[in-house]
Amino acid sequence: MPTLDVVDLNNQKVGELELADAVFGAEVNEALLYEAVRHFQAGRRAGTHKTKVRSEVAGSGKKLWKQKGTGRARVGSVRSPLWRHGGTVHGPQPRDYSYKLPHKMLVGALRSALSAKVRDGELKVVQAFDLADHKTKNAMNALANVVSGRTVLVVDNGENRNLTLGIRNLKGVTLMATRAVNPYHLLANQNVLLSEAAARKFSEALAK
Repeated sequence: MPTLDVVDLNNQKVGELELADAVFGAEVNEALLYEAVRHFQAGRRAGTHKTKVRSEVAGSGKKLWKQKGTGRARVGSVRSPLWRHGGTVHGPQPRDYSYKLPHKMLVGALRSALSAKVRDGELKVVQAFDLADHKTKNAMNALANVVSGRTVLVVDNGENRNLTLGIRNLKGVTLMATRAVNPYHLLANQNVLLSEAAARKFSEALAK
């Protein structure tokens, strides 16, 4: 069973926390992580690409020349896909790229992502994100005491107004609730900071 140090915002050890082995000490399944990231990114695609068919491009519907007798190939419209500035055949149309991923696969990917972060020493547990105020400078200094890195994912279990307002303008810092965390977020950030409550929540919810 993995045991992590619990630190305060001054990076001083204040205790230890035993975490569920099935969640934070599981075997890392890279294929499962790939599927979870692919699923998340597919859901983020706008899908607003579109080309115009011959009925939508600008141009007259008049027949350019008579059908027979000119020696030229017959043609009916300047908007034909065969012509420059004509319509596009079988071009992309707006669509939804999202698809359903089985719940067990998503839970398994979360376990793998959390276990990988613990294995690589990129996950820390903070006793609580108790900030005195909501000033960005103070929040930045508090995070700098605990972790260093270009990107940080902060996970807290519950509403914390000072934390939300304090880090919302910090570049490379993302705040999420436990229920919203996806394997993509864990892998996309170099370091992960969990509040003690969030770590316990993950242990309880994902161990089932």
